[in-house]
Amino acid sequence: MTSFAARCGLQDAAREQAVRQVAQRIEAERLELVRFAWCDPHGVLRGKTLVASAAERALREGVGLVSTLMLKDTSDRTAYKVFEPGGTATLPGFGFANNVMLLADPASFRVLPWTPATGWLRAQPWFQDGQPVELDTRRVLQRALQRLEAAGFGMRCGLEVEFHIYRLEGDQPMLDPAQSAWPPPAPQVRLVHPGYNLLTEAWYDLAEEPLRIVQRTAQALGLPLLSLEVELGPSQVEAVFDATDALTAADNMVLFRNAVRMALRRAGYHATFMCRPPFPNIMSSGWHLHQSLVDAKTGRNVFRRDTPAAGSAPTDAAHTLSAVGEQYLAGLLAHARAMAVFCTPTVNGFGRFRPNALAPQAVLWGRDNRGAMLRVVGQCGDDGTRIENRVGEPSANPYLYFASQIHAGLDGIERGLRAPPATDAPYAGGGELLPTTLGEALQHLKADEALRQAFGPDFIDYYVRLKQPEQQRYDAAEDKDEFHRREYFGRF
Repeated sequence: MTSFAARCGLQDAAREQAVRQVAQRIEAERLELVRFAWCDPHGVLRGKTLVASAAERALREGVGLVSTLMLKDTSDRTAYKVFEPGGTATLPGFGFANNVMLLADPASFRVLPWTPATGWLRAQPWFQDGQPVELDTRRVLQRALQRLEAAGFGMRCGLEVEFHIYRLEGDQPMLDPAQSAWPPPAPQVRLVHPGYNLLTEAWYDLAEEPLRIVQRTAQALGLPLLSLEVELGPSQVEAVFDATDALTAADNMVLFRNAVRMALRRAGYHATFMCRPPFPNIMSSGWHLHQSLVDAKTGRNVFRRDTPAAGSAPTDAAHTLSAVGEQYLAGLLAHARAMAVFCTPTVNGFGRFRPNALAPQAVLWGRDNRGAMLRVVGQCGDDGTRIENRVGEPSANPYLYFASQIHAGLDGIERGLRAPPATDAPYAGGGELLPTTLGEALQHLKADEALRQAFGPDFIDYYVRLKQPEQQRYDAAEDKDEFHRREYFGRF
């Protein structure tokens, strides 16, 4: 009888060899447990933990997972009425909390550095008949990358991720059964540095203990960490990663975010990737995505321009970017409001878009301008020429964030769009305003026909269905601050 992996079209000699190598490593390192992890629509890792002796078989036969995990909103409530007739009629293959199967990639195997004798594998969902679950967000990015490759390009991404680290303080209400609730109470914390002293060595030294945990965790997992920095806000820090291909970068972001939260918690700290923690005088965290396209055959940066276009001024995109680079930039601008929900997918994150906050407010680009939505970095002859998108928040699902860039940029290339002049006054009132609420962002997404077709109408309808309850709960909440504390602070 063929294995489930074979019925999915995945099993070949190379994969079988990789499975055996994982089994040998599990035995050689005397591992006791192996986690099979999958990234949900909100960028959170879920999955199952198997005893080590069951891992090899699971790599061939899969691991059952209740399908409602793909239908959850950010509060972990199921957004579809799965037990009512027609409740999942728009989702073929789903219904009645049936199972999907997780198949792990043996090449993703790692030994976790913060917990003893435990391995880890990245997995993706399949229906029990061997068909892929196309709503899986990693597959959404894989399809976008296939479209990009068909156009002759690959994508390189570098990550700048701001987040907050706090020290856990006293008894934790979320673990008190008398205070149990859905969502649970937020953690009790105190600062690891007081903030308002950007990049000072003294504040770094004050926060070094948790930052060392971040460093060692990231490096033990093989992530391309470049630097750790103290940001402006109280307890705010930043991690910067070297550029890789887009799928690797997205995988790395999911792993990093979840790993450092678990490693830090074991040491008595709380890391949060929510944009605006629920305290006074905080600074919002952003996730700045550096991106460039490369020639799929040669790896050459196709955004690079050797000399400024004839007759161009420094404010023209063609002064710095190639024709393809300008078209990609123009595509990002054209679809900025529709793709905003993939870059900033929480109610919390839209509080960041305000003047003079080193966060964008309007659909504008600038040359090395950190107030603009898109920052063009580099100059003629520079192989590092790239576009930095400053809309993202650090809790975003990276697969959807990256896919939105690809589809918007490709539309600009295919239509030969031209970019407007660069701004030198990003808060002076020019350009269309970015959405200011999650609900408004969802409306822009639904109205954007190019993105709807690129992602697929079924996926857009599904994603909107998952996100709408979040805005509705916020609108209905009597205590907005408590909503942010419970909805995001302890979980994102």
